[in-house]
Amino acid sequence: MTYKTIAFYGAGMLGSGFVKSLRRQGYAVNVWNRTFEKAKALEAVGARAFEDAAEAARGADIVHICVRDEVAVDEVLAAALPGISQAAPIVDHTTVNVETIAPRAQRLHDAGYAFLHAPVFMGPPQAENAQGIMLVSGPQRVFDAVQDHLATMTGKVKYLGERIDLAGVYKLMGNAMILAVIGGLSDVLTIARAQDLSPVQAYELFSFYSVEGQITGRGRRMAEADYSPLWTLDMADKDARLMQAAADGAPLPVIDAVEAAMTERIAQNLGDRDLGALAAR
Repeated sequence: MTYKTIAFYGAGMLGSGFVKSLRRQGYAVNVWNRTFEKAKALEAVGARAFEDAAEAARGADIVHICVRDEVAVDEVLAAALPGISQAAPIVDHTTVNVETIAPRAQRLHDAGYAFLHAPVFMGPPQAENAQGIMLVSGPQRVFDAVQDHLATMTGKVKYLGERIDLAGVYKLMGNAMILAVIGGLSDVLTIARAQDLSPVQAYELFSFYSVEGQITGRGRRMAEADYSPLWTLDMADKDARLMQAAADGAPLPVIDAVEAAMTERIAQNLGDRDLGALAAR
């Protein structure tokens, strides 16, 4: 289906990137934002800013929501629904509490609206340039109708099926990995500073060493509950304590937490199992 007019709710950094991309592709875009000035700024790229949420939706063929959290999503829907046509699918890109997704979808279904949850792995530049990954979950028939349109907004659309909260779950898992990696990098730089290395010098480590194999190798074994030892918890815990010593008393939030978890596993007589046994339940 071809969509000509879009109602877009949310003019933050990510939402603004989407609006700019959609306008560049020739869509008519009505924009609403809680802070009207942010929506107004997008009139510079040809969008129409609205102070009234319901008016922004009138005449729109599809509705996109990209706001802060589930509270903001529900506030937008409460204000906008009087203007949203039941023929216009509602696509929510917001990262939300996953427990709120199914009840929200059910309320909209009961009121006659089609709804998809579609969080993304992309930042504002990627949104503006239609790059990155969009996760989608919800009714197959709704996804089939909007798939081509969503593909214009991102480099890859990954449909996860009809379980409405699944895209939200995958989004949080992906973000957990981002936080773990960035936290780990922060710990690396803390150790480097304690050892009189500059952050730039420390970053040289990644010019010849990649951690990708931990995901493709150990990660696969963890998913299959294969904890046959390659690097035992005992030895990994010993090395974690060496890292803590090398930091010269500075906190290492990620390493400190992992070391505590390893100590707990070792106390459960898992010290001779692989480090991946941290995931054992």
